[in-house]
Amino acid sequence: MTRMLIMGPPGSGKGTQASRIADKLGIVAISTGDIFRYNVKEMTALGKEAKKYMDNGDFVPDDVTNRMVAERIRQSDVEHGFLLDGYPRTSGQVEALDGFLTEDGQALNVVIELTVPDEELVARLLGRAESDGRTDDTEDVIQHRLDLYHEQTAAVIQSYVTRGIVQRVDGTGQVDDITERLLQAVYSVRERTGNLPVVQSVADGDGGNPE
Repeated sequence: MTRMLIMGPPGSGKGTQASRIADKLGIVAISTGDIFRYNVKEMTALGKEAKKYMDNGDFVPDDVTNRMVAERIRQSDVEHGFLLDGYPRTSGQVEALDGFLTEDGQALNVVIELTVPDEELVARLLGRAESDGRTDDTEDVIQHRLDLYHEQTAAVIQSYVTRGIVQRVDGTGQVDDITERLLQAVYSVRERTGNLPVVQSVADGDGGNPE
């Protein structure tokens, strides 16, 4: 069973790749953004609690986020595996995720870091801001967001590096080529740690592990 996390800076195409990889592996993509939207829309107890912070322009506390994720990964559609996108973002969230996965006799077994040079990310995000008419997304603002991402995620990545389950993947080039690299990376980690997954190659469209 593949239980994985994909990480990548703003503009890296992480969301697009998360959906494609989850589909190829036959697992559920879990985005914290989707979890928040669902809980707020359905006015669940956690959604009401999160909305109080969001309405005030505050960050939703880790405790609320952790409980939302824990609830989501215990649903029946996740029994064959999952791909987390956007969580964990902090060392505290790593500890929380470890805790409730351990309670269920599980653990993450693959972490993929999608890497793109900051210069390209800035160019991509400036282009997106221009097409969306977001004049407040200046180069300085975008670079600050990237700096924050690197600062916040460094400890998260390192905690998984020590477990031997991290693979860094070049996020530049054509979308299909990046997807193929990601599939190869998943296979590489699982080959190194055991319990190989069955993945579908983007190139040939048939089942089986990429060579």
